[in-house]
Amino acid sequence: MTSETSETSETSETSETSETSASACPFTGNETIRRVRTEVGDEAWLISGHEPVRELFADRRLGRAHPTPETAARKSNSVLFGGPIGTFETEPEDHERLRTMLNPFFGPQRMREFRPRVEALTTELLNELAAGGDSGDLHDQLAIPLPMMVISELMGAPAADRDKFREWSAAVFHKYDAAKSGQAGAEWYSYCKELVARKRVEPGDDVFSRLCENPELTDKVITAVGMVLLVIGHESTVIEISLGMKYLLTNLDQWQLLVERPELVNNAIEELLRVHENTGFIRYAREDLDLYGAEVRRGDLVLLDIESANHDPAVFSDSRRLDITRKEGAHLTFGYGRRFCIGAPLARVELQSVYTQLVSRFPDMRLAISPEELRMREEIATRGLVSLPVTW
Repeated sequence: MTSETSETSETSETSETSETSASACPFTGNETIRRVRTEVGDEAWLISGHEPVRELFADRRLGRAHPTPETAARKSNSVLFGGPIGTFETEPEDHERLRTMLNPFFGPQRMREFRPRVEALTTELLNELAAGGDSGDLHDQLAIPLPMMVISELMGAPAADRDKFREWSAAVFHKYDAAKSGQAGAEWYSYCKELVARKRVEPGDDVFSRLCENPELTDKVITAVGMVLLVIGHESTVIEISLGMKYLLTNLDQWQLLVERPELVNNAIEELLRVHENTGFIRYAREDLDLYGAEVRRGDLVLLDIESANHDPAVFSDSRRLDITRKEGAHLTFGYGRRFCIGAPLARVELQSVYTQLVSRFPDMRLAISPEELRMREEIATRGLVSLPVTW
């Protein structure tokens, strides 16, 4: 889960490899930092390696806001997740204040309380999957609906509106169509504004209602924060469920090991979070600075390459191999330090529920098509699978 109004979490920024156009810019001679071009043609600095990326997550000289956002370099045309977000002058203070405010809603204690509900929703969906026979689409029937159900209940959004959320989410993350992304963002914002107005009159036991109880928050702030939590609260977990199962079912020795040793579920989740593509978390330099020998100017776009960090051979031996028993190193998929994803506990609860139940109920699950036939959503910033047909 990720949030960007406050950058309370950031898994949403996982996306396309930013190095696809790297040859268009001169190489600095330094493997840690080099100039690249994003998919929309803007120049950026790409930071590679586990230690440099981890250090820069905690570096207060970098942020998500830009002094002149209208001229800022962009990673993509996604209205919310392709460029700068926040108010440059007050970003550090805004970020800390919102993290402090939101932590109780997504902290470990709240997630422990909510775990039985997540497990019950997972069971419901797997019952429906099993009732359909001996095959199905794990993406459409589990990976998409579960995170949507979970975040909707937490936030207090009506279940009947979940299809709208999915449509808006795909459009908001569109890398190339700025108009489509902008329109979806505007519609979702308007929806959340109306939802906040309803919660003012008819509050419930949910995040939107609790935010409305805070006298320091305007409706505008609650709307913006709530919208981003809804977007990121499901999108990244949808991707993690599908891609995690893809990796397990294309590495059947690891799937079989998990079936035989379900106590490895938690460790397997961390390894699955590590291995798949996670590239280019957006940052902007808040001042002129020297980064690993390169002169980075105030306002420059800096991309933190999570892909290289999570596969750094200095930290992870045989780093491209999926090993659910791996103990070494720590992935940076959820960020680090002050920029650690506030939604990580929620994502882990969902993933633990999914994999624990899948290995016990569907131990013979296999891909229904060849791995080469699986397609990714290349036009969407978060990517993810189009479908995941399976049999059992």
